Amino acid sequence: MVVPIVVPSAVTKSALRKRILNLSGGKVIVVGDLLIDELLEGKPERISREAPVLILEHVDTVHIPGGAANTASNVVALGGECMAIGVCGADYYADKMSEMLDRHRIQHSLVRDITRPTTVKTRILSKSHSLMQQLLRLDRISHNQISPLVERLLLERIKEATKGYKAVILSDYKAGVITDGVIKELRDLANREDLLLIVDAQGDFARFHGATLLTPNQPDTEAALGYKIDSPASVERAGKDMLAITGAKAVLITRGAEGMALFEKGKPAAEMPVFNRSDVFDVTGAGDTVVATMALALVSGASFVESVALGNLAAGIVVRKSGTATTTQKEMLETLEHLNIPE
Repeated sequence: MVVPIVVPSAVTKSALRKRILNLSGGKVIVVGDLLIDELLEGKPERISREAPVLILEHVDTVHIPGGAANTASNVVALGGECMAIGVCGADYYADKMSEMLDRHRIQHSLVRDITRPTTVKTRILSKSHSLMQQLLRLDRISHNQISPLVERLLLERIKEATKGYKAVILSDYKAGVITDGVIKELRDLANREDLLLIVDAQGDFARFHGATLLTPNQPDTEAALGYKIDSPASVERAGKDMLAITGAKAVLITRGAEGMALFEKGKPAAEMPVFNRSDVFDVTGAGDTVVATMALALVSGASFVESVALGNLAAGIVVRKSGTATTTQKEMLETLEHLNIPE
């Protein structure tokens, strides 16, 4: 017997079908820590004479959008239009960043900063037959806050880009780009231009006061609040505390295998189980998928609860894939048909 998934009453197949088809054409800006996921694939040859290490013969180099760039890539893959705004170095990888964003049809405006590297996470992979194993990861990253000059240039790019857009996703991976000045400007712009301000950050949530939506994961929420979330009562308490601290209209706490908990001002909490519990290959970047999907859904007029359901559905698809990945409306519609929720 297949057990039905218990979801809020607003979440039905017919409602979600309509919402998926309405994702097309949504216009979203992503501001934040753009990075490259670089995969260096090699074929194992022998052990080195210089040191007890494996020698790989280079097979391929692949550049995939990561961080805020992955969020932007998810927006485009779902049929939306996206402008990615951020800071990169004045180096080899800055050009690779621009090429990568072009390849994924992501409009972009990059401030080049000679004092910092373009953020790159390089994974060295050993490929033998059909098996791929990660041997090492090397990060090129600066955690220093951008200078006042770079901040001013970034703010100019943001102001120039907002016309015609409906939402801004602020993506903070703690690489020094999201300063208090950037947050203030985005908040002011959102209020002035009637934009949705959606925050995907890893902590210090009070900085983002007044956002439309915050999407913290459970470990970051626990760290911010100073207590464990390990019972229904603590989930409820955490949601109320996060709403009070951030002044957000809504807070979505993502809880891994425990699902998601949505809290809106003046409304009862809405909890949703994970739609894909068993077929999980790689959770990398799934949070970016949730945020991108919810942004497009909210822009198209979906409720917060419907948006969470769509984010849940999309994330359940990308975790079946390797590395940072995206999904499409077609995949979402196909997966929805197999979901055991009310019609």
